[in-house]
Amino acid sequence: MRPADQRADDPPAAFRAALVALRELTPRQEIELLEAPAPQRLAPYAIALTADVVIDDDEIGSGRLVLLHDPAGQDAWEGEWRVVVFGKAVQEQGVAGDAMLNEVGWSYLTEALEDARAAFTAFGGTVTTTHSQSYGAMSGREPTGELEIRASWTPTDDRIAAHAVAWFGLLAHMTGLEPIPPGVSQLRR
Repeated sequence: MRPADQRADDPPAAFRAALVALRELTPRQEIELLEAPAPQRLAPYAIALTADVVIDDDEIGSGRLVLLHDPAGQDAWEGEWRVVVFGKAVQEQGVAGDAMLNEVGWSYLTEALEDARAAFTAFGGTVTTTHSQSYGAMSGREPTGELEIRASWTPTDDRIAAHAVAWFGLLAHMTGLEPIPPGVSQLRR
């Protein structure tokens, strides 16, 4: 139930603060970030961001982050917030068929959350790997592979931007971007 002094088009202060924090983020230069239409039926308030990871005009990965907010809370979320992320990246030939790639992919996410110091609960997701080999008239094509990660969790504090920073870290891990050492700033193009 919405407080009496709040209109339907007037988001609560906590959501407005989260919007400001997300919109002020600047990812590393290889990550092109855009705001996208958010899902309308999952929560009273939502924002969606999309990202493409681009090196030398080649897209090597992409992703989506959706932040959902329901001031009344949702039992399944175990809170008022929910972060839903997706990441997809092309994998090198030798890595794409590796039986451990799913576990490695999941560790990319858990490490990114830890590195961003994002506090959360109700964490879950899936890792999908594909490896394609062409045959017949298409046999000249190189084998391809992709890694996809889908996950969601509930932030347990007001540091909402930390969860987007973790998503940036996930995309960087998945696409094999070189880590940026602590204390080093990257200049934007």
